[in-house]
Amino acid sequence: MRWRLDVRYDGTAFSGWAEQRGRRTVQGELELWLGRVLSLPEPPKVVCAGRTDAGVHARGQVVHLDLPAALVPDPERLLGRLRRALPEDLAVTGLRVAPEGFDARFAAIWRRYCYRIADAATVPDPLSRTMVTPLRGQLDLPRLNAVAPALLGLRDFGAFCKRREGATTVRTLLELGAVRTTEAGGLVEVTVRADAFCHSMVRCLVGGLVEVGSGRRTADWLLTRMAAATRSSVVPVLPARGLTLEEVGYPPDDQLAARVSEARTLRTLPDPSQATASARLETPHP
Repeated sequence: MRWRLDVRYDGTAFSGWAEQRGRRTVQGELELWLGRVLSLPEPPKVVCAGRTDAGVHARGQVVHLDLPAALVPDPERLLGRLRRALPEDLAVTGLRVAPEGFDARFAAIWRRYCYRIADAATVPDPLSRTMVTPLRGQLDLPRLNAVAPALLGLRDFGAFCKRREGATTVRTLLELGAVRTTEAGGLVEVTVRADAFCHSMVRCLVGGLVEVGSGRRTADWLLTRMAAATRSSVVPVLPARGLTLEEVGYPPDDQLAARVSEARTLRTLPDPSQATASARLETPHP
């Protein structure tokens, strides 16, 4: 039987999601304690919606786990035992039987991240310091938000990713923009939502926007980098501490299997002109 788990964690003391020998990871801790609580001879394997890097946090991580039904006669009791057993920087907030065809990773249709920045206009809040990136200057949010829509749509985000052999950097960016909150001293929150992300994409994409919003670079500079579709050190990768996986979206249950099949297909651009700066303004908002 497949189970869905909703998971939260403070990524500060974790070396990312994925299990690594000799390092403390979210996957390693979760599998360890699931095995202990269920009295299994070997820790079970879990699959997540999005593998977060070292130091990245999550409020809305989704995980699936396959177990014999007899092992979980009372899901609420298991959830309570997990909550008592897990370390204080990791929590399972929900546990339920997954619908047929569910896959935490491949069934997802989007992931939403929020990057939080404390710039010069922010009143410092010591209680949120581990989840916020400090910035010396002040961001011009209208300037930043003016260029953000030009990055939306199906594109090659190679300029903002660390390429991996055999993997594509083509993604569909669905939402991108920044606001200044009224709580926590006026933090800048940059929301980034896409069908999927490649390695370091969010932190690099926000890094490019910060360059424009701070006045150090122009909008044309960012769009030229985007069109090049090749990674360059001139686009900064912001620290992990400011990034949180907030939510993962899934289709209706009867569309899960079709989404899994679609997600396993290698994505490409239907027309190379979609990746050029000349076509950027023709991409409609999703």
